[in-house]
Amino acid sequence: MVNGKCEMKSYYKYELADAAGVSTRTFGRWLQQQSEQLSQWGVTPRSQLLPPVAVEWICNQYGIDEGEL
Repeated sequence: MVNGKCEMKSYYKYELADAAGVSTRTFGRWLQQQSEQLSQWGVTPRSQLLPPVAVEWICNQYGIDEGEL
């Protein structure tokens, strides 16, 4: 915890899909729609491990509770 806020870490796509309650295939489709934004952080369609900045953005974008991770 940093300054009263949880510090985000890297997660695998399958972990985020599980936290969102969808299949990895559906989650991949969600990310395809956001490929331009994600590519700014070096995330490609073949990336499995997502960097913390991308994880935080995805959680905010899709309403994934960080506590479930």
